[in-house]
Amino acid sequence: MAEHAEETTNDQAAETTRTTRRPAVDWRRGRDQAAGLIAGLVRWVGLVFAAILVIDVIFVVASANPDNGIVSWIRGWADTLAIGFRDLFEPSDAKLRVLVNYGTAALFWLIVSSILSRLVRRVTGSTG
Repeated sequence: MAEHAEETTNDQAAETTRTTRRPAVDWRRGRDQAAGLIAGLVRWVGLVFAAILVIDVIFVVASANPDNGIVSWIRGWADTLAIGFRDLFEPSDAKLRVLVNYGTAALFWLIVSSILSRLVRRVTGSTG
């Protein structure tokens, strides 16, 4: 009987040890997920910036009403996002000027965000 009681006590102790021990943390998986999140966010920001520029080009080429709230809001953001490309080329036609300069700025944001996204993954050693 004493053996049975001792065996039960040992089993209970082993069970307590198993249930109170914390599971191992997979830091690599957490790092990969964080890197993926940051890289994805960088790509989305670049895509949104490029989309704003392209929408502005469409508004200008289609002669949208510049007094419209949406058009003026997009124009304000596009002017900011065009950075140094705003007056890079100076063709005589105003619509062509916007198309070329703001289109170039949109390509810039897509390329830069793609490079930064890959850089984030490479620096963190992420495989995803």
